[in-house]
Order: sequence, then C-alpha cells, then structure tokens
Amino acid sequence: MAIDRRKLLLYAAAAALRFLLFLAFPPLPDLLTGRPEISTPVTSFKRLREGLFLYTHNVSPYDGGVFYQAPLLLPLFALIPPFIFPLATAVLYILTDLICAESIIQIAESGVARTSRLFSSPRKDNHWDSLAVGAAFLFNPFTIATCLARPTSVFSNGAILYAIASAVDRKPAKSMLALALAAYLSLYPALLLPPLILLCHDQIVAKDGSKPKLPRSSFELSSIFCGSVAWFLAMSYLLTGQSWEFLRSTYGVHLLLPDLTPNVGLWWYFFIEMFDSFREFFLGVFWLHLMGYVGGLCFRLRTQPLFVLTTIIGILAIFQPYPSIADASLYFALLPLYNHVFSLMRYTFFAMATILYATLLGPAFYYLWIYAGSGNANFFYAITLVWSLGLSIVVGECLFAVLRDEWEVDRPEMKGKEVRRI
Repeated sequence: MAIDRRKLLLYAAAAALRFLLFLAFPPLPDLLTGRPEISTPVTSFKRLREGLFLYTHNVSPYDGGVFYQAPLLLPLFALIPPFIFPLATAVLYILTDLICAESIIQIAESGVARTSRLFSSPRKDNHWDSLAVGAAFLFNPFTIATCLARPTSVFSNGAILYAIASAVDRKPAKSMLALALAAYLSLYPALLLPPLILLCHDQIVAKDGSKPKLPRSSFELSSIFCGSVAWFLAMSYLLTGQSWEFLRSTYGVHLLLPDLTPNVGLWWYFFIEMFDSFREFFLGVFWLHLMGYVGGLCFRLRTQPLFVLTTIIGILAIFQPYPSIADASLYFALLPLYNHVFSLMRYTFFAMATILYATLLGPAFYYLWIYAGSGNANFFYAITLVWSLGLSIVVGECLFAVLRDEWEVDRPEMKGKEVRRI
C-alpha cells in the first residue's frame, strides 16, 4: 500500500507541535485543564483523575458527587502506570486527534458534502483539498488547546467523526456502534441518530443501486444503535459492582443540571437565577428547544444529511447544558467541507470578529470576576453570550448559504442576484 507522504508529514507536524507544547511548557496542560472554556463538570480531566483515584482504591467514584463521566473510562486510564501517566495521556490524546483528522480527511475525500445521492451542488468543483481540511482541524487553536487540556470530550468528538466517516464509507454497523459510544460518553450525540441514519441509507442505496425502504433501514440501524448502547450500559453495570447508580451521575447531570459550574454555555447563569419552583419547567423547555431542531432540519434538508449532521453539531455547541470550545472545534472541523458555499455567506467578517472578540476577552472577564474581584458573574456571562452569538451567526449563515445553493439549482436565473427575506 502506497504511503501518502503529504499526509504523513501533516500528521508528524501536528503530533510534533503537541509534543513540544506538552514537554516544553509543563505547567500549560494543568493551566488549561482548569479553564472553564475548555473543561466542564462532565468532561474535566481533573475530575476524571479524582474518580480514578477512588476507583483504584475500591471506592465508588460516584460517591463524592464530583465524578460525572462514563464508568468505562476508568479501567482505560487505570491501565496506565502512575510514573508515566502524564506522558501516556499526552500520547493518547495526540493519537485521538490524529484519528479524528483521518476521519475528517476520509469524509472530505468522499465528496458527500458536495454531491449526495439526492443533490449535487452547482459549485461542487470549488472545494478544498482533503489534506487542507484535515490541517484546518489539526492546527486549529481550539483543537490544540483541547488536546492539551485533555477533557474527555475529545473521545466523544472522535467517536462522532468516526461514525460519520464510516457512514460515508458505507459501513452502517460501524457507524452506529461509534455513535452509540459517543452517546454513551456524553448523551448529546444521540440527537445525531436521525440524520446519521439518513446518511447511511443514502450511501447504501447509492452503492448497491437497490432501494431498501427507509423505514426498514431506520429500524435496523436504530436496533444496532440501541443494542450497542445497551451493551455499554451493561458493561458499566458490571464494572460498578452491579449497581445502576452511575446512571444518575453520568446522564442525570446532563438532564437535571445539578452542577452549575460556570462554562461558555447559556444554562448555568440562567438556572442560578431561577426560582426552584420553575426549575423543572424551564429544564423541559430548554431540552425541548435543543431537540426541536432535529426533526425540522432532517425534513427540510433531507437531500443533504451530512449538512444536517454538521448543523446539529453546531447547535449543540451553542445550546447544550455543558458546552466547551471542544464542541466548537468539532463544528469548525466540519465547516471546511462546505467551502463551495462560503461565497454565499453574508456576515462572515462579523461572525469571525465576534468569535475572536469573545475568545480573547473571555479569559480576561473570568479573571476579573474570580481572581481580581473587580467584576461579578455578569462579566463572564456577558462574554459567553457574545460567544454564543458568534456561533449562532456562523450556523445561521452556513444554513442560509446551503439553502441558497439549493435554491439556485431550481432557479438558475437567480444565480448571483440579491435576495431578500419577506
């Protein structure tokens, strides 16, 4: 098998940069691990180590009310000898980033973002090289900072990208298994199941030329997904001494939001100020709002399931209870696949300037609140609102560009002309 030297050089450069940062700046990983922009209560590497300490001393890691992560992560990290733990975890996270990049490159090479079974973009010839798409992910500062901080969201992102890559490669069973792993680790990826089923179905039909019914494909793939999740839960049940207490700590914390540690999301401050009598109602409203996008996007953009996946990932990066820049980096990793519609976006500069503004001022506002004492929670929450605004503009602009691209196929005489919303 021929070795792609360009890809090998890309991976070597990305791995070398990460190793350099790990080894040349030893305090940097610990500093980033404590940042609320990167680590959340459900992904924090510090909390993982606390849970690991309890687990290795034969104490339930969920007794302390600090560890909220999946039980199967514990035996994985328990295998690492303590004297090489920092180096071994660095290698593990770097390899995970490289696996993510390989999945992204595979998705880009498939061309599904430009030409799916039911839609072919008139701008399909204008696209980035697959290695450029991979490089955009590997050298994204958000991706690098996430790798150094070592949150467990890296594994969820890797599973999601592998699921999408398997779907475009016409391997639906592997795709469902990978998505089940991502949902097991962080719950939210379960919302990606409907568009991923559509993507798997379209790829199978395009390959075989046969036309299996969508309901049948949906049932089969959903069964694989549910069976895989059940298997992961059963393994967790056995690992935790035949106890289901991990369910409340691992998934209940997402649904009920007991930990209001500040993060870059919209939920924590809102529920700090919320009266307890209204808490359950607004939890339901927030979750219904988050889930409500899935059906509408799948219906309206049925011809482009990969873009539906990309858009939902972007929405999750904004509206999930415990978001971080790791979620944003996953969305930004998939955006270059749609380079062919970038020219149709209208407010690109404003969106990027807003995100850059929030990225630079977020740590400053947090410092003023927590350390200097010259601000309050409003300082940090205000900048998280700006961050969410920037991401919302990017998601909305990409959605507009894809819809405009689709519209021009039906109305070619309108190509290049200005349109207005009525």
